[in-house]
Amino acid sequence: MRSPTAYVSVLLLVIMLTALLGRAVWQLAAFDSGSELPRLLQNNLAASGVEHPVTAVLLNFRSYDTLLEIAVLVIAAMVGISMARTRSLEDPELRTADALLRALLRWLVPLMLLLAAYLIWAGADRPGGAFQAGAMLAATGVLMRLTGMPLDFLRPGLLLRIGLVLGFALFLLVGLASAIAGEAFLAYPPELSKALILSIETLLTLSIGMILLALFVSAPVNNASEPEEGEQ
Repeated sequence: MRSPTAYVSVLLLVIMLTALLGRAVWQLAAFDSGSELPRLLQNNLAASGVEHPVTAVLLNFRSYDTLLEIAVLVIAAMVGISMARTRSLEDPELRTADALLRALLRWLVPLMLLLAAYLIWAGADRPGGAFQAGAMLAATGVLMRLTGMPLDFLRPGLLLRIGLVLGFALFLLVGLASAIAGEAFLAYPPELSKALILSIETLLTLSIGMILLALFVSAPVNNASEPEEGEQ
């Protein structure tokens, strides 16, 4: 049995964490919404290379945070794939025999790919971007997976590794190039900002789509069947 001292220590730790959380919530409630951040964002939006403020923050002004987010996704995908069964890439239990879905997929796949491309382009001046487009690509891959269409690029090998890290690698390369040139890390040249952001978002879309799809494929198969209507 644990000693009373251990329980007291845990209780004190919980009280301290609760106090810190309460203080953070109190500070957020008292935060002045009329801060300088919106004004600074609007004043520098023209130099960001894009017209949408969210894209400007994610891919330019706070691109370091986005770079770390992509790194976390890449690590999660690699861990998930390393723990998956290799034969799960060809498990027939994951395929559906629905003829209607197979027929619809011939129309849905081109439309979803076109929508993903639109989301990349639209992110410059309206809601969209790499994360939304990558999710659309992953959804397309899930449908292809369910109908048994070949997804050879998900097999363990060089192509899969390149696809997972391609967007992150370009993102990091641009940051290193700007640092070597004597600028701040991930500080784009004004005349190349739009081209660099579009290139990064395009490759990030491919990587995010492959990461999400790889995590779906590597997830363990649940063999439990759903109960029929009326069954308990």
